[in-house]
Amino acid sequence: MGFLVISSMMFLGGIYVIFAFTWWILQIVASWRIFTKAGEAGWKSIIPVYGDYISYKIAWQTGYFWLMFVLGIISSWIQNYANPAGDSTLLLMIVSLIRIITGIIGIMYSVKLARAFGHGIGFAIGLIFLQPIFMLILGFGSDRYYGADK
Repeated sequence: MGFLVISSMMFLGGIYVIFAFTWWILQIVASWRIFTKAGEAGWKSIIPVYGDYISYKIAWQTGYFWLMFVLGIISSWIQNYANPAGDSTLLLMIVSLIRIITGIIGIMYSVKLARAFGHGIGFAIGLIFLQPIFMLILGFGSDRYYGADK
């Protein structure tokens, strides 16, 4: 009985891995196509930090990428190196404020990306809540790139 349970779990785990890997490849291809539509080399989309930088360049302005980058470093530093035994109320408030700011910038980025490809607020809401699916729509759809929404 135990062998049957273990083999069933391994089979389901294998199916999950295949599904996740396929989904991951589709996301890479969609990002590649979005970059190509925007006049950038597709390979730039697979370089971790550089791809995000170019993504902000495509949709908006690179200054917001740098703001998000610095805020992420500051937030990470505060969370990792703050004294947990000490009075950390102020630090928790700072981290919460940083998360709110990055959340707002992330929402604004989704709106700008939707506009850069000629879509409205409805598509932006889709990018906010169902980003992987709407990135596939941008990548594989017939959407045209109109330029960064400054």
